[in-house]
Amino acid sequence: MAEPTPAKTKNDIVVETRNLTKIYRDFWGRKKAVALNALDLTIKRGEIFGLLGPNGSGKTTTIKLLLGLLFPTSGEAKVFDRPAADVRKNEKIGYLPEESYLYRFLNAEETLDFYGRLFDMPGEVRRERSEKLIKLVGLEHAKKRTLREYSKGMRQRIGLAQALINDPELVILDEPTSGLDPLGTIWMKELIVKLRDEGKTVLMCSHRLDDVQDVCDRIAILFNGDLQELGEVNRLVEDARRVELKATNLQLTEALKADLKAVIEKHGGSLETFGHPTTTLEDLFKRVVEESKARPGRRYLPSNTNN
Repeated sequence: MAEPTPAKTKNDIVVETRNLTKIYRDFWGRKKAVALNALDLTIKRGEIFGLLGPNGSGKTTTIKLLLGLLFPTSGEAKVFDRPAADVRKNEKIGYLPEESYLYRFLNAEETLDFYGRLFDMPGEVRRERSEKLIKLVGLEHAKKRTLREYSKGMRQRIGLAQALINDPELVILDEPTSGLDPLGTIWMKELIVKLRDEGKTVLMCSHRLDDVQDVCDRIAILFNGDLQELGEVNRLVEDARRVELKATNLQLTEALKADLKAVIEKHGGSLETFGHPTTTLEDLFKRVVEESKARPGRRYLPSNTNN
C-alpha cells in the first residue's frame, strides 16, 4: 500500500497573504486609489512564482508590502511565518528592484563588500562571496570599474549579485531581464532556474510574458489590484480543446494529410492546419551564437535563390 502524501506544513509556505489590502488616501483621508484588494496568496518553498499584470495592477505594491516597506490597510502578509513588518525576516531575503539603488561611485567589489557589511558578514566571508558572485554574473573584467561606467545591463547584473550576497532563501526579482540583451536574458533565465534547483524560492515580476512562461512554476495575474488568475503555468496555457501531434522521419504528403484528416473527423474533430513545427526566435538566436563561437569566421552568405 502506498504511503500517504505528507500534509503540508508551515515550513512549506514561504509567503502567505490573507485579505491583503492597500488603499492610498489623499491629504484629507479620502480614498484615492485601491492599489491591492483582498489578495489571498501562498508561495511554496522551492518554486518560481510569477506575478503578472499591467502597470498599476498592484505588483510593486505587493512586493513592498512583503518587504515591510509599506503597511497594509487591512489583511496580513507573512514571510517565513513572520509578519511582513518584522525586519528580522529580511535576513533571508534578496531583492532586486526594477531600478537598482546602487552607489555609482563604488566599483563591483566595493559594492558587494558594502552590502555584505549590512548583513554583518565577516571580512573573509564577504571577500569569498563577492568573488564568487562577480564571477557568477560575468563581471570579472569590470570589477574594478565604478558603477557609473556600467551599462544598464551591467548594473542589472551587479544588482543581482547584491541581491544574492546574503545567500537568501527567498529571492524577489522585479523585472529581472530589464536592460539585458538577448544573451543576457537567456543567462538570467537559466540562473533563475538554477536558484530554484538549489532550493531557493523565487518571486519574480515581469512584463515579458515569454520570460515568465519559460521559467515560472506558478503565476498570479493581477488587474486593478484584484487577483484575476492563479495556477500552474502549464495548466493555464494549455488549450484543452486542441490536440497537437509530433512525429519524426515523416514526409508531409497529400496521402498522409488525407489519412489524418479522415481519422480526426471519424472521432468528431475537425482539421485546422498541417505543417512542420517551428522553433522560437530565442532558440534560433542561441543556436546561431553557439555555432559562431564554435566556427570562428563563420558568415552568412545569401544564396542565389530569392527568399
